[in-house]
Amino acid sequence: MKIKAFAAIVLTLILAFSLCACNEEPQRGVGMDVEIDFSEDEAEIEYEGNYTKELAGTTINVFNWGEYIPDGTEGSLDINKAFTKLTGIKINYTTYESNEAMYSKLKGGGVSYDIIIPSDYMIERMKKEGMLKKVDTSSLSNYKYIADRYKNLYFDEKNEYSVPYCVGMVGLIYNSAMIDEKPDSWGVMWDERYNDDILNFNNPRDAFAVAQLYMGYNLNSSDLSKWDSAAEKLKEQKTILQSYVMDEIFQKMEDGEAAIAPYYAGDFLLMKDNNPDLEFVYPKEGVNIFVDSICIPKSSKNYEAAMMYINFLLEPEIALEIAEYVMYASPHTGVTGNEDYSLRDNEYLYPAEENYPKVQYFSDIPEEIRLYYERLWEEVKLH
Repeated sequence: MKIKAFAAIVLTLILAFSLCACNEEPQRGVGMDVEIDFSEDEAEIEYEGNYTKELAGTTINVFNWGEYIPDGTEGSLDINKAFTKLTGIKINYTTYESNEAMYSKLKGGGVSYDIIIPSDYMIERMKKEGMLKKVDTSSLSNYKYIADRYKNLYFDEKNEYSVPYCVGMVGLIYNSAMIDEKPDSWGVMWDERYNDDILNFNNPRDAFAVAQLYMGYNLNSSDLSKWDSAAEKLKEQKTILQSYVMDEIFQKMEDGEAAIAPYYAGDFLLMKDNNPDLEFVYPKEGVNIFVDSICIPKSSKNYEAAMMYINFLLEPEIALEIAEYVMYASPHTGVTGNEDYSLRDNEYLYPAEENYPKVQYFSDIPEEIRLYYERLWEEVKLH
C-alpha cells in the first residue's frame, strides 16, 4: 500500500547519504535502535508541536500492523527515524497480522508495548478489560486536526483511550473485462454466471459480514439464528466460489485470475495501478467501516514518550506522509484539506455525502457469539 511520495532528486539524496549510513536498513517487523544519518528533506519538515530531548536515550516499543507506516522505502519518509532524530527517543518497532494476534500477545503478558494501533471493536474489548491507559488528548497540540466525525465513536465515546489513525471501508472489487455489467449488490457474489471467478475473505468475521449485509442483517447480531442463516448462505456460495483469500487477492485480481472479490478500498487503488480493468463499488445493501486508532497499553513503561510519539504522528506533514503511503482514508483535516494530497478527491476513500454508503461498524460481540460463529465458520470451510 505505497505510492511515490518524493521526486527523483530526493531519492538521489537518500542514496548519497546511504554511503555514510549503516550498511543495512532496519527491517519492518524487527526491533530496531535508530541512530543513522538523515536526508535534507527530513530536516526541512516544519513541526507544529513542541518536542524536546528530555527523554533522549529512552525507548518506546511500537506494535503496529505490517505495511502501516512509511519506512523509507520507495522514496517515502521513514517516520520512526524522523521521530528519533527529532527527540532522541529510540523506537523498537514490531508488527502483527491481525487484531486478535495483537490482543493475544498483550493478554498473555510478559511483553510491554507503549503504542498499539488496533481497530475499533478491539479497542472496545481492550477498554472493557482494563488493558488500555487513558490518552490525555488535551495535552496533544495536534489533536485539533482530528475530524469531528471520527470523535466520540461507539468504542471510545469520551475520546479517552484512542486517537484515530486511518479509516477504511470494505467494498466490491470487480474486473470490468470479465463481468457483464457493473454490479450494485453483494448478490453478485452468488451469481452463477461467475462460477469459479469469485473470491471471499478467508476470515470468519469479514466473510460472514458479506452474507449478513446481503441479507440485511446487523453485523453484530446476538440472534444465533441470523448467524445460522448467514452460514447457510456462505455454504450456498461454496459451489461457485474459487477460493477464500487474504493477501492472495492482490495477485489473483491483478492477474485476472478472478472477477469479483470483497476488499478494502485503499487496497483496491493499489491493485488498479497494476490492472486498469479493475473497478470498485460500494454495494447498495451497505458496507463495513473501520477506524484504526492509536492507543497506549496498560503495560506501557514510557507514557510521556508515547504521548510525544502520538502528537508527532498527528503533525500535518507526518500525517500526510502516512496517508499517501498506506492509501486509506485519513481522519486528519490537515491532510484532507491539503491541496498537495494526491488522494484528497478520491471518490472511493472520500465519497461525497450524497454517495456515501450505508455503513456498519464491527463491535466487540460477546464471547459466546464469537465462539458460535467460529464453529459455524469451520462448518462452512468443510462444506
